[in-house]
Amino acid sequence: MSTPKIVLTELTRVQLAESLAELGIDSRAIKAVWNGVYVRGLTDFSQMDTLARKTQAKLAEHFTLARPTISRELISTDGTRKWLLEWTDGQRVESVFIPETDRGALCISSQIGCTLSCSFCHTGTMRLARNLTAAEIVAQVLNARDRLQEWGRKRTECLCTNLVLMGMGEPLFNYDHVARALRIIMDGDGIGISRRRIMLSTAGVVPMIERVGRELGVNLAISLHAVRDDLRNELVPLNKKYPISELLRACREYPAASNARRITFEYVMLKDLNDSDADARELVRLLQGIHAKVNLIPWNPWPGAAYQTSTPERIQAFARNIGEGGFSSAVRATRGEDIMAACGQLKSEAENLPPSLLQLQR
Repeated sequence: MSTPKIVLTELTRVQLAESLAELGIDSRAIKAVWNGVYVRGLTDFSQMDTLARKTQAKLAEHFTLARPTISRELISTDGTRKWLLEWTDGQRVESVFIPETDRGALCISSQIGCTLSCSFCHTGTMRLARNLTAAEIVAQVLNARDRLQEWGRKRTECLCTNLVLMGMGEPLFNYDHVARALRIIMDGDGIGISRRRIMLSTAGVVPMIERVGRELGVNLAISLHAVRDDLRNELVPLNKKYPISELLRACREYPAASNARRITFEYVMLKDLNDSDADARELVRLLQGIHAKVNLIPWNPWPGAAYQTSTPERIQAFARNIGEGGFSSAVRATRGEDIMAACGQLKSEAENLPPSLLQLQR
């Protein structure tokens, strides 16, 4: 039986160097391979024209550069794109690109499904199938650059400038693979997305938060959504294990936080549930002593959900209270709602969407 090929995008640069050395490949090939995969977007070793043919053949014998299959691509009326990617075991995951005028954010997933069961989140209705590997996390970035035709452009010309781990799954329940993937993505000689342009969102896996700041130094977002433990226990059941007081203590101690790099607290606005002036004032009190800003998210509906979105007037009043309390707040614009690509709507199961939205079908 032949040995399975190594997925090259699973390896950091150091790991790649070790693997090439074991195969007797000259260390000078590392730069050509890394550049070929992460700067030129190549998917075939024979395209790496600075390598000798024998080296190309040996690489092809031991490694694969295969991309996931794109099962479906949906493009919203506002330009948001959602990709349903399928892996070799048949499992599927979604990632979303949200464009702005001169930049764009790619929202990627870290797990197939989710164990958090947050009651307001569509992804939370899925069972966890498995963690994504580092290569599968990196592949979401490579796929976006494929589809946006960004290979060969200067970084200043690319629209895929920011990365947010806010897709399917809880990143800190898959930390080792997420960390390896981010080290590959942040490598300055490759994809080169700066840690300052990467945001990792967690529902509050308290023991892992300090490690994220110390080892990765990326921006942190906390899915808070309530100011009382009883309500947060309902909305974010992980709160039963790591209550608000413990979560906020970890945020105060987050190594990568500063006045210039504040922790983002995500707060979904649910009508008559967590959107009162009293809730806003309590949020201000809770955030004292933290380099923080608040991101208010109008709840995005999905079939069968029991919640309603706060009115625009109530959201604005909530935001004013936050501002008067000394914290910056922003109301997140809903993007991609017509293709179920908005915050909290990702789910990899087939959806009944209008044929006009189906841009690519296998």
